Amino acid sequence: MLRFMPVGDSQTIGSAGEHTWRYRMWRHLCATYDGPFTLVGPRETLYDPRTDAPTSYAYAEPDFPRAHLAGWGEGWLHMAPLVEDAVRRERADVLLVALGLIDLGFYTNPEQTADNVRAFVAAARRADPHVRMVVLPVVPNVRAASDTSFGDQVTTFNELLAKTLADLDEPGSPLLLASLPASYDLHTDTYDGTHPNAHGEHKLAAAFADAMHQAWGLGEPYAG
Repeated sequence: MLRFMPVGDSQTIGSAGEHTWRYRMWRHLCATYDGPFTLVGPRETLYDPRTDAPTSYAYAEPDFPRAHLAGWGEGWLHMAPLVEDAVRRERADVLLVALGLIDLGFYTNPEQTADNVRAFVAAARRADPHVRMVVLPVVPNVRAASDTSFGDQVTTFNELLAKTLADLDEPGSPLLLASLPASYDLHTDTYDGTHPNAHGEHKLAAAFADAMHQAWGLGEPYAG
């Protein structure tokens, strides 16, 4: 059984009433991966705007493995201390990671954020020296588009992320950098300039799926 653990911020946990890219990924793997698999993680809920907390189970389609390690307003800074225990307890084989926007927006500069990537990878490998990771760069967002300084930080971090993953990559524990989703459009792929709508969910899932197919031969290219 191959065990995938989605790790991320608000774009990964999703809000009440959404499918989430996690669901889109699960559906894709059901159709294209020839082997048993599941999604794992210590959490299951969605963010609920009414309570301003991760208290909702109101998925648009709840019949899938909803487990994850994602949180509204959480980044590399927050997940680095949690990932070792999560990987060990959930016996995760592959981490699907989408983090960084929150870090840069509120907590750390690009260099500090890259240091937290290193801490995250080290912690995950303490739990399982053979764990694999697919990491998505910070995707286009409204703040980066409207604030030149912040946009520069995002660009710098994405460059540092690529270098960091290349430095830490190991044959027995590969680190795979996914490509930014092709033609990702803030107007058509998000509902507020940051969080994915249904179109955006498919594009985020495709970024992970296509990376794993191209690098590892896992599944097939994402068909939507």
